[in-house]
Amino acid sequence: MRKLSRRGEFLLVIVSLSILSAGFVLRGEKDFEIARNLDIFVTLFREINTFYVDETNPEKLIESGIQGMLESLDPYTTYIPEKDQDDFKFMTTGKYGGIGALIRKAGEYTMISEPYEGFPAQISGIRAGDTILAIDGVSLKGKTISEVSEMLKGTPNTSLTLLLRRYGTDSTIRKTFNRQQVSIPNVPYYGLMGNNIGYILLNNFTKDAGKEVKAAFLDLKNRGANSIVLDLRGNPGGLLNEAVNVVNIWVSRNQEVVSTKGRVSQWYSTYKTEMAPADTTIPLAVLVSRGSASASEIVAGALQDLDRAVVIGQKTFGKGLVQTTRPLSYNAQLKITTAKYYIPSGRCIQALDYTHRNDDGSVGFVHDSLKSEFQTRNGRKVFDGGGIDPDINIEKEAPGNITIALYAQNLIFDFATVFASENQKIDSPSAFYIYDELYASFVKYLQDKHFDYTTQSSEKLAELEKSARREGYFTVISPELALLKEKLQGDKETDLQIFRKEISDLLKDEIVSRFFYQKGRIETSLADDPEVAKAMEILSGKTTYFDILNGSYKGETVFAVKSH
Repeated sequence: MRKLSRRGEFLLVIVSLSILSAGFVLRGEKDFEIARNLDIFVTLFREINTFYVDETNPEKLIESGIQGMLESLDPYTTYIPEKDQDDFKFMTTGKYGGIGALIRKAGEYTMISEPYEGFPAQISGIRAGDTILAIDGVSLKGKTISEVSEMLKGTPNTSLTLLLRRYGTDSTIRKTFNRQQVSIPNVPYYGLMGNNIGYILLNNFTKDAGKEVKAAFLDLKNRGANSIVLDLRGNPGGLLNEAVNVVNIWVSRNQEVVSTKGRVSQWYSTYKTEMAPADTTIPLAVLVSRGSASASEIVAGALQDLDRAVVIGQKTFGKGLVQTTRPLSYNAQLKITTAKYYIPSGRCIQALDYTHRNDDGSVGFVHDSLKSEFQTRNGRKVFDGGGIDPDINIEKEAPGNITIALYAQNLIFDFATVFASENQKIDSPSAFYIYDELYASFVKYLQDKHFDYTTQSSEKLAELEKSARREGYFTVISPELALLKEKLQGDKETDLQIFRKEISDLLKDEIVSRFFYQKGRIETSLADDPEVAKAMEILSGKTTYFDILNGSYKGETVFAVKSH
């Protein structure tokens, strides 16, 4: 009989001790079930390690068991082993030791996709589009993004040497420099737009998010801003207290922003504004999207419930679950959902019900019939059970399939690399545009590039063909289907002109980022942004703004139609 490995015996002892220690505090029928199932788990673990045909890895077995258990709950309850603590700290602080650059896979190697301005990669002259061949003499050929990322990260002030290949350069480039503590700002950009409207982009809710937003607001106000656009689109959330701090900038002290309620009484908490506000009267517009979640929804929902801001965009994600970090043995941690949050009107905006799953294990949305009506401070109707509904809904038309293909296959990125190698400078982000000759150069660049895409009409036709075959009509209509299929084949030259506007927008953003980095990319993208344009329209015509907040304005849906 094969014996347990020493490590396997150790793990078995640990699990057994956990059952034994639990036995001193467990009481009642439910507690007996806990002990019984833990005992079953231990004996199962022992039998697998003893009798399984091949050698097993006890640590992986236990971790797989943990992951399987957590998958039955919700996606936000996660196990964080000691080796992943640095990644977890980055999620909460926005800081890590490294070179300050985004990377992506490029064939067998890894490429710099965007260096952060002011950090080691950019300061040392590394550019977007540079391929990293080796780090400290170790070839990166075949290594995964995760492996390369770990090699680039490290203790601040430690040295590393990168061997690079750059477009337009025959010989390789060697760069030696020190890592630094990289701090990703919560507010990567803010600025003053037309009609003295201030714009603040908030990307995350890590530590000091409230301070960063407040500093940006005060600077804009000192420069003459008479209204503010707060952009929370795509913001996945973060620290709960930072959401309260952001709301506090524009809401009086001692105002409830969010409360939490869980199964355990210790998770019943109410979070109120604690500081003196910066300004309680300046008009506000908050931009949201389907990617706005958690702390973003607290801010947008609280400002909406308090009738302090007009919310513009698309319905938000609907994450009304609160996570708390609990310490485990051996420096591991458990990030566990402990409560749901409720914004000032009393509504919870959690969209998915993970507790009551469907028969097949899938998770369903809260049905409309189960949603409850609540009221804002001014008596406007709002609802729970599925994110924040904007006051002004803007539905975006999906981009063309050719645009998606050009972006996903990195052809827009690669053309920007070529352009940057041939041009020393460009106009400012607000002045630069894709002129006719430049777009013609891009079209010419694509001539020897192989990229495939299917038009949406062709996709629908394929669905029709499947239905026709299933229902027995295919033989009858096959000649017409063949003729339609021929006519709907993607004509690249034609589609490049039909979808020129949206392709040019992506080209412009990518090229500008090569010269002005992230701030430049953000600034140039604002010029053709329908949500920003709508916010400026509402903030400029104050009557509509106040009509929305007092409930006399009838909601509308704006369709942001592409310019072809």
